[in-house]
Amino acid sequence: MSDLKNSKAPVTTVTVNRDVFDTNTGNIYEAISITAKRAIQINSEIKKELMEKLEEFATYSDSLEEVFENKEQIEVSKFYEKLPKPHALAVQEWLEEKIYFRNTDKDTE
Repeated sequence: MSDLKNSKAPVTTVTVNRDVFDTNTGNIYEAISITAKRAIQINSEIKKELMEKLEEFATYSDSLEEVFENKEQIEVSKFYEKLPKPHALAVQEWLEEKIYFRNTDKDTE
C-alpha cells in the first residue's frame, strides 16, 4: 500500500481537465475504467488495513449490551475517515502515471 499520509490526492472533489486525464489512452472511457478498477483495489487495501488495526484493539464480551468505547479504535477510525477517498487516490495515481495498464485487444493483434 502506498503511503496514505503523504499522498497528494485532494480530500475534496476537484475538476480534472479531460484532455489531461485521457492522454495515456486517448479514450476517456478507458481512462475512467482503469482508474475505477484501481479505486476498487485501493478501497479493498484500505479496508483490510483498517480491519487489521481495529482487530488489535478489539475487546470481546459475552454480553451484547455492553459497549466499550476504545479510544485507540476511535483514533484509528478518525484517521481513516480523514484520508482522501479511494477514487481520489486512484485519479492522483493515474495523473502521476503510477498505474500500469495494457490493452489486451491490442496485444492480440
